[in-house]
Amino acid sequence: MRIAVIGAGIVGVTTAYELAIDGHEVTVVERRPSVAAETSFANGGVIAPGNVAPWAAPGMPTRVLAGLWSRHSAVRFGAGTLAASPWLWRYLRACRKAPHARNHTMMQQLAHFSRARMDDLAGSLQLQFEQTRGHLVLLRSGRDLARAQSSLALFAELGIDHELIDATRCRELEPGLDPGTPLKAAIRLPQDGVGNCRQFAHLLKAQAETRGARFRFGIEVMSIAAGKQPELLTRPTGSTDAPTTQCFDAVVVCAGHEAGRLLEPLGLRLPLLPVYGYSLTAPIRHVETMPDFGPRSGLLDERFRISLSRLGQRIRVAGGAEVGGRANRMDPAALRTLYKVLHDWFPGVADLSRAQHWKGACAMLPDGPPVIGPSAGAGVWLNLGHGSSGWTMSCGSARIVADQIAGRTPSIGIGGFAVDRLR
Repeated sequence: MRIAVIGAGIVGVTTAYELAIDGHEVTVVERRPSVAAETSFANGGVIAPGNVAPWAAPGMPTRVLAGLWSRHSAVRFGAGTLAASPWLWRYLRACRKAPHARNHTMMQQLAHFSRARMDDLAGSLQLQFEQTRGHLVLLRSGRDLARAQSSLALFAELGIDHELIDATRCRELEPGLDPGTPLKAAIRLPQDGVGNCRQFAHLLKAQAETRGARFRFGIEVMSIAAGKQPELLTRPTGSTDAPTTQCFDAVVVCAGHEAGRLLEPLGLRLPLLPVYGYSLTAPIRHVETMPDFGPRSGLLDERFRISLSRLGQRIRVAGGAEVGGRANRMDPAALRTLYKVLHDWFPGVADLSRAQHWKGACAMLPDGPPVIGPSAGAGVWLNLGHGSSGWTMSCGSARIVADQIAGRTPSIGIGGFAVDRLR
């Protein structure tokens, strides 16, 4: 089959690869000049199925509201929040106990399947993308530990490899942690870890090309016409030239939060909301002379929901959730929170004179799980809405949609990822 993939973020690249190894003639259309140029560019790097969960959870709205008066709130609201009111209403409904439990289980199953698929690809293709194993959830206080009890119960229920450890053991595993910052306990997730998402995307793009996939950069999709042979109307990004039309046997939309513009004319109004996250990346000092200077792998500060990851000789600090913000405006308060968490745990580790700041939008659905499978339009398939877990879920999601297109039964249950749940 001749298949077009719209979008060359991590989900689009993995989808293109899985389709290419199935023998399809794959064309990837991307408006940016390279793969992983937007949301996948400088994310936290965390590959942590154990921590994948819906943003919509019991008690979360109260916790968000209580944090609004904090200088270091994990969630911030911008000037465009009012336009997100319908999405927020659906989000509140998904925070109920029963929907949350169902959505959490679905996301966990997909995330663990995806990690296994990523491990298969990394091993068979000999991909090196600054990956390390080991992830710690840092609990600063007894209150943080109490809040983590529900997560610990779910880990046990789902059979996730985990261990609640005290502060002494945590500092043995991560000797670079500042002893002056209070630490009550930590959750150790030994099978989780970190990896360079952008690097992985470039490596897998090269592998897809060796199997015949074509990547067309600097091309914007204007519209999709569904049908037995769906059509794409495209033109160069920023151009005013007349669009051109190309026919395919199938189209897979992996376009993130802007997919709504393409899908609405097909009768599908997806509640996709851009939620912005932040990161800073800086070189680690004394890498050769002091190997324990900085994190060994990945950590999550549970109170502030900020991750700290080691990517080669750099440290990346990432997190925050900004609703109603603008892509071209950095919120100084969000950056201050990143610097605070970095200073709390690893003071002096990073060469901040060379720090790079980044802001990217995750395509978030109100209930949490992504949409994977056929759309309302004939010949048009979906693989989007992964929120902040796109890196963790990408390989598994790609394999699922490739199996569906080929008429095979995917390795995990997929009913909950169908678009019908959002109608």
